[in-house]
Amino acid sequence: MNRCVLFLYLLFPTSLLLSQTKVLTLNDAIAIALRNNVTIQQSKNSLEAVSSNVLSAYGQYLPTISATAGYSQSEVITPNVFTSSGYDASLQARLKLFDGLAREANLEKALSLKEQTIQQHERTKQAIIYQVQASYLSVLRNEQLVKVNEENLKRDQRQLERILESNRVGALAIGDVYRQQSQVALDEYNLINSKNAYDKSVADLIALIGLDVTDDYTIADPTISPVLDTLEFSDLPTPNNFEELRRRALSTRPDYLVAQENVKSAGYGVRSAYSTYIPSINASAGYSMGGATLNGITDRQTWNVGINVNWNIFDGFLTNLNVQNAKVQERNAEMNLAQTERSISVEVKKALLDLEAARKQYEASVKSVTSAEQDRKVAEEKYNLGSGTLIDLQVANANYVNAQANKVNAMYNYIIAKRTLEYVLGVRTY
Repeated sequence: MNRCVLFLYLLFPTSLLLSQTKVLTLNDAIAIALRNNVTIQQSKNSLEAVSSNVLSAYGQYLPTISATAGYSQSEVITPNVFTSSGYDASLQARLKLFDGLAREANLEKALSLKEQTIQQHERTKQAIIYQVQASYLSVLRNEQLVKVNEENLKRDQRQLERILESNRVGALAIGDVYRQQSQVALDEYNLINSKNAYDKSVADLIALIGLDVTDDYTIADPTISPVLDTLEFSDLPTPNNFEELRRRALSTRPDYLVAQENVKSAGYGVRSAYSTYIPSINASAGYSMGGATLNGITDRQTWNVGINVNWNIFDGFLTNLNVQNAKVQERNAEMNLAQTERSISVEVKKALLDLEAARKQYEASVKSVTSAEQDRKVAEEKYNLGSGTLIDLQVANANYVNAQANKVNAMYNYIIAKRTLEYVLGVRTY
């Protein structure tokens, strides 16, 4: 009875430690990155700041109101000393009635800038999430490579045990023992390297999404299978779908929408620059009062209203300079839009080609594993029967391990290629 209690006591800390390990799925990683990633948060802050520009642009349609109040004292020394003092207060309001449509252009420009910032924020999220997906898949890839090396080490250790037993009974030379021991040592070295690569990829993922790297996480996602189904390739886009997908990308990519808005914004800048050629009209109203004492401050009261027209007839070609600069910015924005369209077209084309190549590579890797596995079995049977050498078996086994690793890499290259196409199209929002 006491032994059972002691066993449970010793077991409890271990089970508690295991329960504290957090399981992190891909969707979990994405959600955490959206909350914690510094780049995303900085982009969000920029979005909040740009809203002030829109509010300021709307404010140009409202009157400006100012109030003043004061006390003054003066003393005349000659010919007789005379001292006077008084209190005054005033309230003034000014309203811009017309400014050559500059307010309208500035408002549209502010709204366009806000839309650009929104789309830039969306593309920033897409870029970070794409990095998170690639980093997460890299962890899963390295995990599968660790398993390949673990299985290979176990297989060679079992082979070493058989060789040792055969050597004891005199069926095999000591050279095969040394050769197999060297192979097992090499397998252990490869396993250590693969585990180290896995641990570092986990640390990179945790840092990317903004978590504490000192915590323990289990990277696992049941929705990502380590084996691809042949049905996966049935509806796969091909380079023949390029034009359709290119148009789709141009309609959804946030960075292309930013370039379009930038052209609009530059056009509004030209309109704003031209507005200086047109007269501006302003209205004003005010009220002031004053008196010798604070109680008598309302002794003098004045009301005033007015409308004035201001026309800058000649400003030393400054307006012309502003117009020309605004036109240059508009032309540059149009060129940038055309370049963005070309870049997106190239990216879509490359993503389709990479996806097609990744599919073919995976199909080839599956066949390569089947062939290498059969070669290894044949080499193992020949060696056990004494008609083959250990070197032949080790070469066949190395080819099998390489084929397995190539299959793992090809599978995750294919998954990443699909995610890359999705990112290039810009279809997913977060």
